[in-house]
Amino acid sequence: MPVSDQERIAAQVRNPRIVRLWQALAPLKSCVSFMNTGAHPDDETSEMLAALALRDGIALSFACANRGEGGQNAIGSEVTHDLGVVRTAEMERAADVLNLNLYWLSETPDDTIFDFGFSKRGTETLEKWGRERTLKRFVEIIRTERPDIICPTFLDVPGQHGHHRAMTELAHDVMSAAADPAFPGVDLPVWQVKKLYLPAWSGAGDNYDDDLPPPSATLTVKGTGQDPVTGWSWAQIGEQSRAFHLTQGMGRWVPNGEERDWPLHLVRSEVDGPDKQITDGLPATLADLASFAGASEIADHLEMAQAACEAAFAAFPDMKEVARQAASALKAVRKARDACPRKAREEVQHRLAAKEIQLSHVMRIASGVDVRATLERDVLRPGDSVALAIESSGPVAEVAPVLPKGWRFTDGVVHVPVDSESTDCYPAFYRPGVARLPAIRVGVTVDGVSSETLLPLERAPVVLPARSATLAPDRALINAAAATRKIDLRVFELFPHGGKAGLETPPEWSATAVASGFLVEAPKDIATGLYDLSLQIDETPAETVKRIAYPHIGERARAFPAQLSVRVLDVDLPDVRVGYVGGGNDRVGHWLRALGLDVTELADSDLTEEGFKNIDTLVVGIFAMRARPALKNAMPLVHRWVENGGNLLTLYHRPWDDWDPETVPPRRLEIGKPSLRWRVTDENAQVTHLLPEHPLLNTPNRITDEDWKDWHKERGLYFAKSWDEAYEPLLSMADPDEAAHEGALLSARIGQGRHTHVALILHHQMEKLVPGAFRLMANLVARP
Repeated sequence: MPVSDQERIAAQVRNPRIVRLWQALAPLKSCVSFMNTGAHPDDETSEMLAALALRDGIALSFACANRGEGGQNAIGSEVTHDLGVVRTAEMERAADVLNLNLYWLSETPDDTIFDFGFSKRGTETLEKWGRERTLKRFVEIIRTERPDIICPTFLDVPGQHGHHRAMTELAHDVMSAAADPAFPGVDLPVWQVKKLYLPAWSGAGDNYDDDLPPPSATLTVKGTGQDPVTGWSWAQIGEQSRAFHLTQGMGRWVPNGEERDWPLHLVRSEVDGPDKQITDGLPATLADLASFAGASEIADHLEMAQAACEAAFAAFPDMKEVARQAASALKAVRKARDACPRKAREEVQHRLAAKEIQLSHVMRIASGVDVRATLERDVLRPGDSVALAIESSGPVAEVAPVLPKGWRFTDGVVHVPVDSESTDCYPAFYRPGVARLPAIRVGVTVDGVSSETLLPLERAPVVLPARSATLAPDRALINAAAATRKIDLRVFELFPHGGKAGLETPPEWSATAVASGFLVEAPKDIATGLYDLSLQIDETPAETVKRIAYPHIGERARAFPAQLSVRVLDVDLPDVRVGYVGGGNDRVGHWLRALGLDVTELADSDLTEEGFKNIDTLVVGIFAMRARPALKNAMPLVHRWVENGGNLLTLYHRPWDDWDPETVPPRRLEIGKPSLRWRVTDENAQVTHLLPEHPLLNTPNRITDEDWKDWHKERGLYFAKSWDEAYEPLLSMADPDEAAHEGALLSARIGQGRHTHVALILHHQMEKLVPGAFRLMANLVARP
């Protein structure tokens, strides 16, 4: 839908022209480029990058391995690929703040370079990602962006996340591989990175615990000081960027005077001279570029361009003069580009191309050009036609839409071709200075010098598939121990409207069409296993669209095959009434109901003595102590309820999720940190039953080795570190070459009742339809 007046006003307040111009001028200070590397969205060193970009003018980029699909979600229930879509969008918005070119090693949701969960070893990570594939993609990125410097955020040391360690290991390798003309499979001109730095600080904290000290600092990037126009410190600007990583709870307030410096360790250099500043040995400005590249033929042009850039800075905030000097600089840059000798093009041309984009933005902003373009609808289908409204002000020479291949624009209407592909939810790169299509080309002419910039639409459109429908549910259970074999499959949002839907079923299954979709029925003697039922529309395979929208990222969508996955399992159920208190980050209540249990979702108003009379077992979802303050306030009442015979089951919490080890559990139970030390990341790790005859491992289902098979991502995390003697550890498990953990499943008799704390990621296993997770959960909710 079109952007509202209130949204436009808010955007205007956030981005005054004077600040936009000042920040657009910053890149004119330097010709040096710096690539930060990491494994996940939010791994970028935002505060240091803000200083490098907006104070020093250094061009920034970030090479990120994956989309963070294995992370946690602090704002919603999206997991795995859907979480990857959200975190991709968050990373793009964070990049906007820092003018950061963004590249992903992972190119599709099915890419092997996937956030498969926590890892402790880089070797394990690269085995799963595919070392050759990962290095090849990294080489493509380096040869495309051509950074002078690369610097990982983390160290390759024990105690760090294995994904971080893998990316740091590859930073060493890619420096050589990108410059090697014999490197196979990448048809791009070679590029020699000039310097490789490592962080000279520890990555230890709540999550990690570096075993080895950081290397000594060879230089330090100062992080102190304030932007002279906004008054914001560089750290504060960095946190303005990090605040877009809402799914990870990022963004912290840094008071003035509490900024930090950033020590770096030079590992390798391909340039001569001392290294006291990261720009030493590199073309710090346009005026230095000719001698650096051995191109005396263009020295005069580059010196003129540099002088004009400096004059543009000096003229600020005189908009007219800034525009004139930027135009003069652009004219000189183009002359240098055209006259550049072949021998110097490798070092010169990409830097001048970046300067042309930067100067064009300065000319547009300084000239007072303001352009807004909006489609009447921003969710489109192949074959759609939609009006495009363009509002412009200032001395605009040209305003015209630039469309993807096959799209047309006639008489104010954009036409989407019938064979248009869906919008890519995992785009391979993002460049804030060059808008993604469809976009608006804006031409500006100053003193006879013309420039163009490519600006995004006010709201980027999302193109959905030609045939799609939403299935509810898209995952279901059939418990062979129960009588029912039927699934009410609702099919809605069918497109094209009037299309004929059909469902492919396994042999002996039936799918009866009803008004809402299909009544699916499995045979009575159905074998346990996983069954996939695919939807077709007009006899063509259909897709499901998961639309995701949050205010900080706008709307995104992921399209994937439309199918119902049915897990048939055999689980005996206890006769209990379950109350579930969720924090909005799992669907445990849903899955317990799907299993066949009597489950009530408890509101805050139900957390009373009267409310607890109606339940036998209280299940507390992940992070619920933080997300549901009323629950934490009710814990004294919960403790009395347990003493009187209630069964309390708490799912994993982080230490900072308002989990007070003395007051939240009925008896003291401390969660370990840093989290790397208190988790088992190997999803196939051997699980030992410490008390094989304990009721929770036997009633009503006997838990065996079969129940620990086919787990996904990891065994568990945020294990308990220490506990009151009332608790009994029921399980033992370990990652390779590590001591065993016993804090994954603890249970204690409390008066007439029981408290069980489980740090296994059962909620995730249930989403993945892992049978053992359901069998264990049925036992955990049974009466004490």
